Amino acid sequence: MRQISFSEAINEAMSEEMRRDPAVFLMGEDVGVFNGVFGVSAGMLAEFGPERVRDTPISEAAIVGGGLGAALAGMRPIVEIMFADFVTVAMDQVVNQTAKARYMSGGKANVPLTIRLVNGAPGSAAAQHSQSPEAWFMNVPGLKIAIPATPYDAKGLLKSAIRGEDPVLFFEHKMLYAVKGEVPEEDYVVPFGQAAIRREGTDATVIAIGGVMPVVEEAAERLAHQGISTEVIDPRTLVPLDTDTLVRSVQKTHRAIIVHEAHRRAGPGAEIAAILAEQAIGYLDAPILRVATKNVPFPYNPDLERSILPTVEDVVAAVEGVVNFRL
Repeated sequence: MRQISFSEAINEAMSEEMRRDPAVFLMGEDVGVFNGVFGVSAGMLAEFGPERVRDTPISEAAIVGGGLGAALAGMRPIVEIMFADFVTVAMDQVVNQTAKARYMSGGKANVPLTIRLVNGAPGSAAAQHSQSPEAWFMNVPGLKIAIPATPYDAKGLLKSAIRGEDPVLFFEHKMLYAVKGEVPEEDYVVPFGQAAIRREGTDATVIAIGGVMPVVEEAAERLAHQGISTEVIDPRTLVPLDTDTLVRSVQKTHRAIIVHEAHRRAGPGAEIAAILAEQAIGYLDAPILRVATKNVPFPYNPDLERSILPTVEDVVAAVEGVVNFRL
């Protein structure tokens, strides 16, 4: 099977859906003339023109608000937030309007709006351009949250988001854009709410969210050389969350570690840990651990930035800790 990059997979998903459905269009800051700040929308302006690949003013509130209006009017907009940190400017549009429109209309208004958010620390982007804010929105009913870790899932999940009838926050980690993986040429979708088991194991379950997948995979390889068998699970979507797969894995391994690049305090790992404590506490032989970014703003200095991010060594130490845990 051919291999393409994460960013190419997203470009293909958008382009194919725009060819398939004239109601689909893309808008955001610099998505047209400059191909998006990370080049994800390269070539789309030339193919679809400025009516369907729309450069917007620098106003996240206007971008999301315009997308919501278009969705309510029957279009299927894809809007890009250049850095996920900037979604704070559009919090009212996302949280109070987009998330609640279907409920407050008594189910009469569909909101097929896909909001692409570029998250994660790319290296020395500092405190306002490096965050992973997905957990902020897990608390909001009415929103779906996708966070792919592979090119295959990036394309398939984005197609599912665009074709669906609900608003989706689609998080794309900057450091995954260049990662390559197998992606079929034929049409396919990845359903929401179905986790992927990336690696079978028996000694500990590691739940890896989004951009930390390469870190976790390297840690699992190191642990294998020590005779520790790690099961790696990729949730793929945080809302809906495939709790059944997570619980089944913990029933098998009796240990759980959750790894993500969002800050540790009240990050997505906190909710997953609570669910496992509620539904799988009888199977656990050790505490549930979280490996995540330390609770400080992102430093500009690259050495300081590395010191707060989750590392391979952190994951290895966490797995060793739960495997060797004794009451």
